[in-house]
Amino acid sequence: RIAARFMAEEKFVSGINTVCAFNPESDSGNIFRKRYGINTYSESYSRFLNEIDAVYIASPNETHYEYARKAIIAGKHVLCENPVALNRHNAAELFDLAEKQDAVLLEGIKTAYCPGFQQLINTARSGQIGEIRDIEACFTRLADLHSRERTDADYGGAFLEYAAYTLLPIFKLYGTNYKDVRIHSIKGEAGLDLYTKIELLFDQGMATAKCGVGVKTEGQLVISGSNGYILAESPWWLTKKYKIRYEDPNRVEVFEPTFQGDGLRYEMGEFVAQINKIGKNQYLLTKNEIIAMSEITELFMKERMKGKAI
Repeated sequence: RIAARFMAEEKFVSGINTVCAFNPESDSGNIFRKRYGINTYSESYSRFLNEIDAVYIASPNETHYEYARKAIIAGKHVLCENPVALNRHNAAELFDLAEKQDAVLLEGIKTAYCPGFQQLINTARSGQIGEIRDIEACFTRLADLHSRERTDADYGGAFLEYAAYTLLPIFKLYGTNYKDVRIHSIKGEAGLDLYTKIELLFDQGMATAKCGVGVKTEGQLVISGSNGYILAESPWWLTKKYKIRYEDPNRVEVFEPTFQGDGLRYEMGEFVAQINKIGKNQYLLTKNEIIAMSEITELFMKERMKGKAI
């Protein structure tokens, strides 16, 4: 689904020219080829890599690491949908490889690159709401019962779909040195998580990240401080609007940042900028933040895979 959205957005980004695609499922690959008029490879990933300078990976979760690794070894730049890896070791390995190959590696958590989200984080850091003591981020969607998110007991579910988004503002504002983390899930019949809550404890405060594919709740981001709080209502991950509220209910500040398209063009633009070594804004989503997310993903996956053959 998201690969089609990538194609819709790429025409708004200078410096990108999509020339071919790889899909091991030849039938769906041919549909994609006919729809967008580009060559599609289904038998040889290496042959596909020979045709490109950079790759966008939007394949099933469990394939991200291996596709990214092979591309980086081949000297290609990589923009990969999250999670880039399912454990800390593999995530760190990819970044080390990218550095050795002088290749760009970006994880596609599009919120990180949206100008409104950057503005919200700067507002939170400015001191307007005082000391930040609690963060709650929620992202839920009632996924189709026949979708990968609701049927793949090993690599589907709420956590792998949305946890990275909900962890993003937490790590941005608190850093990645959490003292404790606890993960709780409500599981469906197939064993995958329909709803997951991640509770984190930091020296300076607390945080909760909630995500769901079979439970629906208010998808908001609340950043609570000693002087007030920031509220970004659903869909906060696009950050088209947010408010600061204070003890005085009549005092409300409203911010409405610029937002275009569905948000993918911002991460694509950053990808091109980093490849061209201009405006290299690695602070938007750092290596340490991605590795910290992979570390929590590893904890989640160890619990999921208990008793299963790997």
